[in-house]
Amino acid sequence: MAQHLDHGGICRECTARVEAAAKRCRQCNSPRLLHHPELHQLSIAHIDCDAFYAAVEKRDNPDLRDKPVIIGGGVRGVVSTACYIARVKGVRSAMPMFKAHALCPDAVVVKPNMAKYAAASQQVRQLMLELTPLVQPVSIDEAFVDLSGTERLHQASPAESLVKLALRIENHVGVTVSVGLSHNKFLAKLASDMNKPRGFSVIGTAETLAVLAAKPVGAIWGVGQALQTSLEKRGINWVGQLQTMERAELVRLYGKMGARLFHLSRGQDWRDVNTNDEAKSISAETTFFDDISNYAELEAKLWGLCQRVSKRAKKSATIGKAITLKLKTKDFESRTRTMSISEGTNLAHVIFDAGAQMLRLESGQTKFRLIGIGLHRLQDNAVAEFPALDSKHVALTKAELAMDKIRDKFGGSAIDRGLSLKDK
Repeated sequence: MAQHLDHGGICRECTARVEAAAKRCRQCNSPRLLHHPELHQLSIAHIDCDAFYAAVEKRDNPDLRDKPVIIGGGVRGVVSTACYIARVKGVRSAMPMFKAHALCPDAVVVKPNMAKYAAASQQVRQLMLELTPLVQPVSIDEAFVDLSGTERLHQASPAESLVKLALRIENHVGVTVSVGLSHNKFLAKLASDMNKPRGFSVIGTAETLAVLAAKPVGAIWGVGQALQTSLEKRGINWVGQLQTMERAELVRLYGKMGARLFHLSRGQDWRDVNTNDEAKSISAETTFFDDISNYAELEAKLWGLCQRVSKRAKKSATIGKAITLKLKTKDFESRTRTMSISEGTNLAHVIFDAGAQMLRLESGQTKFRLIGIGLHRLQDNAVAEFPALDSKHVALTKAELAMDKIRDKFGGSAIDRGLSLKDK
């Protein structure tokens, strides 16, 4: 890397270079300066939009700017996103809405507008791609980027390019992002969570072990509540404790996950930023206002969800070879069933038939508060116009594809076969 990029910091307000010991920017007088000994030597970043759904709503409605905002639906629903004002009150994503209301009764609740959020996400993604083709989306509001080898093109170090990118996103899209910069994906993701919102944190190679040692074991990617509890029962609460353990011992205790614990606790992650990383699933779910146990009512809800999943899969020319039904009881117990199918599909009636079979095994006296359906084991491939199925399914496929064409021309509500016309 060119010598002029190897020292000094960056002003995060005006992007000017600043001296290593500077406390404020000479050009704009901002104290928001970025300093780190390895700042201009690192190139793997994780970019995470701050409270994305809420940020988009505040962008579009300035009256919400200084108010607590929760994106969600109804007393029976769950929180999709909460702005940082609401988070101070204890509101968190996936929290039941009734708890969120109790914690923050003055919050403004906004129903999700996924089309609007997707459009904003695409704008953010395009700005990333202007810097490098090595962009790996993780979800609608976060992505990894690899800026290795872009210094000559942009006449700037990766860190400088990322500071400019964060400002462009803020100015052109109207939302803020937090950036994590490091030497691999695991550490970049960890860094992006360290100083939200509007943060920019760096984890260098020299400090990797020390930074990780002070983190709780739950900070390691893939360590869920069950594994964290198991580790704590063995007296392992901090990543630093894992750093003292041999690989063989961790593998004996936790198998493949033990090997992951050994490497990630030491900051070792060899995964590339993969631009071909495919979505793991296409799914849809709904939470009911009142608990439902009746099969016919559950089936009707399921049909609508299957249509939504099918529409998304067809739009992206994606098929799936596994279908998963998700249910949640009134006591918040989750149940999932998965069915593999020999030929991939994105047809609503095929997804529905599989989901209905699994639903029959679960329905009865149990009351459910949520139902969901998803396509898994995805691959790129437009569905065959007439899949090799029996005559009934061929007829249903013809009808479904014909209705798709009508909806495309006249709108999504122009026609709907409905359950009453299904041959159950």
